[in-house]
Amino acid sequence: MMKLSKKADYGLIALKHLAMHGGHGSCSAGDIAELYKMSTPLMAKVLQKLAKVGLVAARHGSGGGYTLGRDASLISALDVIKAIDGPLFITSCVTSRGACDVSTTCSIREPLRRVNDSILEVLGKVTISQMTDEAPLSEMVELRV
Repeated sequence: MMKLSKKADYGLIALKHLAMHGGHGSCSAGDIAELYKMSTPLMAKVLQKLAKVGLVAARHGSGGGYTLGRDASLISALDVIKAIDGPLFITSCVTSRGACDVSTTCSIREPLRRVNDSILEVLGKVTISQMTDEAPLSEMVELRV
């Protein structure tokens, strides 16, 4: 089963929260974690990773916390997942480690590569701003097989 990591979930939740509350100043990792009943240390690590790639901006000091690093319409779900987990692969034959042991005789490698590419395409089209909208997911993206 393909599943996002807990850290990727936290990242998406944090960015949606920041997008929805952007006009109210910055938010701390503790504030976000408490609101959504999550681990504060894990949320802090996630936000630090997102800050390293510019998806969030960290502000230090008494009024510090995190804000979006760029407009929510310019941040995709794929951007967040890659920042937290690295490249996304659905099979072990499509990895950065190279070909698997049966790559020369495998009959499903190419179909699975197309599935992987389709998933990446959809995740790349879903933006944080769309996640804050009330529009049904079917209106956000169209998956073509």
